[in-house]
Amino acid sequence: MRTKVWLQAVLTLAVCLLPGTLWGQFQPPTEEELKMTAEPKAPGASAIYLYSEETDDDNLHFHSYYARIKVLTEKAKELATVTIPYVKGSDKITDIKARTIHADGTIIPLDIKPSDLVEVKNAAYQINKVVFTLPSVEVGSILEYRYEERYDEHLSSPTWEVQQKYFVRKAHYSFKPYKFMGDVVDSKGNSATRLLCSYNLPDGKKVEYETIGRYKLDITDVPPTPDEEFMPPMDSVLAHVVFYYTPYDTKDEYWKHEGGKWSKQMDHFAGESKSLKEAVSQIVAPADSEEIKARKLYDAVMKLDNTDYTRSKSAAELKQEHMKAARDAEDVWTRKSGASDEIALTYLAMARIAGLKAYALEVCDRNREIFDPFYLSLRQLDDVLVLVAIKGKDIPLDPGTKFAEFGLLDWRHLLVSGIRQTDKGVDFGTTPGNPYNESVTLRTADVTVSKDGTLKGTARISMNGEAALRWRKLAAANDEDEVKKRFNEQMRGLVPDGVTAEFDHFLGLDDSHSQLMGIVKLSGNMGTATGKHVFLPGVFFESQAKHPFVAQEKRQTPVDMEYAETVRDEVTYHLPENFTVESAPAETSIPWAGHATMQLKSVTNKNDVIVARAFIRGFALVAAPDYAGLRDFYQKTATADQQQMVLTMAPVAKAGTQ
Repeated sequence: MRTKVWLQAVLTLAVCLLPGTLWGQFQPPTEEELKMTAEPKAPGASAIYLYSEETDDDNLHFHSYYARIKVLTEKAKELATVTIPYVKGSDKITDIKARTIHADGTIIPLDIKPSDLVEVKNAAYQINKVVFTLPSVEVGSILEYRYEERYDEHLSSPTWEVQQKYFVRKAHYSFKPYKFMGDVVDSKGNSATRLLCSYNLPDGKKVEYETIGRYKLDITDVPPTPDEEFMPPMDSVLAHVVFYYTPYDTKDEYWKHEGGKWSKQMDHFAGESKSLKEAVSQIVAPADSEEIKARKLYDAVMKLDNTDYTRSKSAAELKQEHMKAARDAEDVWTRKSGASDEIALTYLAMARIAGLKAYALEVCDRNREIFDPFYLSLRQLDDVLVLVAIKGKDIPLDPGTKFAEFGLLDWRHLLVSGIRQTDKGVDFGTTPGNPYNESVTLRTADVTVSKDGTLKGTARISMNGEAALRWRKLAAANDEDEVKKRFNEQMRGLVPDGVTAEFDHFLGLDDSHSQLMGIVKLSGNMGTATGKHVFLPGVFFESQAKHPFVAQEKRQTPVDMEYAETVRDEVTYHLPENFTVESAPAETSIPWAGHATMQLKSVTNKNDVIVARAFIRGFALVAAPDYAGLRDFYQKTATADQQQMVLTMAPVAKAGTQ
């Protein structure tokens, strides 16, 4: 946001008077703060914020920050180093003051000039970071620092990150928005005469407005950021407040007007042209069904070079080749390349030309945030999908994701919301989850076990759906050595202790229509011999797996496991001739009704033992209140996966006996 008029003389005077008048000097520590060794409300915490404060003023163009932190363990000494990123040229970090207070009250001030380092620099912008380290920090110290961020002739409404990595005893936030709202315009020249805020706060807490034109929030006992397995995007679930200027009064008004503009942009880029019509006529036949047309066009568009996975050309390269940035779908088709959203809109254009009902749907990335329709900002939205009506049902497609076969959505686009086109205008849209049998991993191994427990063999990891898409995308963005390294890291977490799994090669890596298979060579020793017995892991691929949720009794956040899946194992053990199977994994069935199941079975045939395991997880998301059932299922599964196979050595016949 920028303003039309500036009262430069008044602002200059105010800035001169600012230091020492807004939030004063450091606060003297209390005796309790000096002596404390733990926080009863945050058991086991390595540090806590005794007090945190943020003051923001869009009239005087500054954000000020103050923190007082108690160090309780060695680990928290890392908090002594403070890093402050800022945009070089438009922003400036000033008035840095810091000190360390020991438990005996000794004060050691920061007397070294902070470093100012370049973080990111390109032709468009430069991001620097100011770094300073508080001196002489030890367990029991209080870290106290403050600084100001000043910005140039633009407005910078704040985002209050209320929930921190560490427990916060007390925090205060205040914000004075720009007084002359009639002079505020957005990047499109619209008068942004409203200030709105989007927030997620604990029950009973709210932002208050004071008659002096200031918003404030006082809050106490804020729990630390959760650190749990498979958490959803934390920016969406943590306590926070976001202020922003807007010309709109209501949610419906915003999405109607801004959504309408968005839809026109989608339609403009996906406009039909003579060359696109000719291309479509060569790809599909008039007699083709809706689905066949949709599939043929999808295959054609997926052959385009997706520059988000390679490298988009710079303006200089385009100029050298006498080309401009893609203006529409025709440009993308002609050049045979484009970014993800451009390829998606090219498919939209061609589907419409083929006579299909097709609509744009733009959604957020589930790995980044969760869509909030009450937050009036298109910046929430990341990626364009295409809805194609087949037999009266809108089918979401993901042509902007390289290697995503027809009907498969990248997991980041599953169970997400955004805005979509309809015959009656723009509305909200949501994508479905994936069925568990769409993403299947089959892990087979054929191993020969010797008398001393050493083994040799081969494993084949076959994948389709989301699992295959992940590796294909990884291979497109990295060299062969990096992919091999990542695959070996995964295998080390699957095979028994003492076994070496060395990735050999992939089959079907570049063909999204085929199953992806990784070939792995196995060697090493996985058995333990005691007298006449040899003990082997019964469940080869899960014997040392780190089953999630087993160690954590309670849950604060929802569980996000990305996508539903099926994992099937079939391992054949070839045993020495003079060994018999005393016991093998028992037949097991562990259901979690309506959610998941695990089944285990073994079959012995002379010197061969086949152990089969099926793990079906029919969900991607689980609410925190359902965590007890989830944890119980994984606990039972972990126990079953620890079963062993016991071999007994047959006695050797003596010479001359019958």
